[in-house]
Amino acid sequence: MRSPVNFDSVALDSMLGDWISALQEFSVEAVVVLGPEPFGDRSERIVAAVHPPRLLEAAVALAQSGDFGAPWRESDAPLVAWQHIAKSGHGATGIQADGSRWRVLWMAHGFQSVVRVEFPLPSGRAFECFMFSPRQFHDRAEAAALVWSALNIWPLFKRTMAEAATPLSPRERECLLLAFEGLTARQTSERLQCAERTVNYHLANAMAKLRVDNKMSAIQRACWMGVI
Repeated sequence: MRSPVNFDSVALDSMLGDWISALQEFSVEAVVVLGPEPFGDRSERIVAAVHPPRLLEAAVALAQSGDFGAPWRESDAPLVAWQHIAKSGHGATGIQADGSRWRVLWMAHGFQSVVRVEFPLPSGRAFECFMFSPRQFHDRAEAAALVWSALNIWPLFKRTMAEAATPLSPRERECLLLAFEGLTARQTSERLQCAERTVNYHLANAMAKLRVDNKMSAIQRACWMGVI
């Protein structure tokens, strides 16, 4: 498995810092967002964001582990998980009871609990948001409040993350977005008031940057990156 990559962004770091501050009443002190590796297989994940940054190694270990991710989704497990880090999972949850390195690293930093929320993407991929606390949660209402917070911030966070990570120009992204909505190149040119060959030029550039040879695959990879 290739090493996950962290998309460094001042805007992302600031947003996560503000979010953690807002979650102080729940003792949340770290947030990690994992996303699909757009150029890898469905089991590969990258670190899209982590705060505070000093926890990057622990976040990378989580991304590289077999915990959650594709095994979790393929087991029809819930989109939300809450657990004490020291406890290993078994059975239908899809968590491997292998003493994962990420658990050791997070416990070494003093964390005891994690709440995970999944945001599904096409073709079995997903973004995963993990919120870590140095204490154990004993009230389901606390975990529910964290989930609600993640759901509320996700649209803005996803847009900021996409702006930090996308290799596409604004026009390339716009052409892909209209293609995603079902518009042909001619219809897109009419919408954008430009020549059809200009639209095809932008789509060809987007496909090259996303390392695919057709429009549908480009749309799919752009979704996996959170760009559209």
